[in-house]
Amino acid sequence: MRRWSRTPGVLVLWVALASAVLACGGRSLDDIEPAVGVTTVAVRDNMFGPRVIEVPAGTEVTWDWAEARRGHNVIGEGFASDVLVEGEFRHTFTARGTYDYLCTLHGGMRGRVIVGE
Repeated sequence: MRRWSRTPGVLVLWVALASAVLACGGRSLDDIEPAVGVTTVAVRDNMFGPRVIEVPAGTEVTWDWAEARRGHNVIGEGFASDVLVEGEFRHTFTARGTYDYLCTLHGGMRGRVIVGE
């Protein structure tokens, strides 16, 4: 009987963990089909949307904090925003490649910009 009294607690723990992973965008960036031609990424609490975009070289990408209620930043190879609660950050991608970025304040917030021809 004692075993059954622990089962609900374990179930609640697993549900909470799964919810946290999903809220932080638990899918791998490799498994997400890129949004082609999108140049604005919404900075939301606990996620970027869309998480993966594909743009041609020379494109300016804008991260928009319109949907955020907490402070977030955007940090990637060769670009970094301040911690913001509102406003925008822009970066122009001139070279082809794959650029992963994240919010250093919230570990599950990750995104990717794929720059093609």
